[in-house]
Amino acid sequence: MAYAPAAIAPTALEFTQSQPQVRANPGLFARLFLAMQAARMRQAEREVARYLSDTGGKFTDEAEREIERRFLSSPSRW
Repeated sequence: MAYAPAAIAPTALEFTQSQPQVRANPGLFARLFLAMQAARMRQAEREVARYLSDTGGKFTDEAEREIERRFLSSPSRW
């Protein structure tokens, strides 16, 4: 077994911490994109909540499949 000594021997790992580069203020298009994304997420959550309340409020396998069918097969409205 050629790998046995390497698997048993302790190894020293060194991790360097780098500072993530974060922009202070996102640009106009980034803010616009994030706002559109958040609006779409809120709309999807409202539609799922409405569907669940109309079908009895239980999240069953059939409800999950129907939600996926509605959201994944429909063309985007944006």
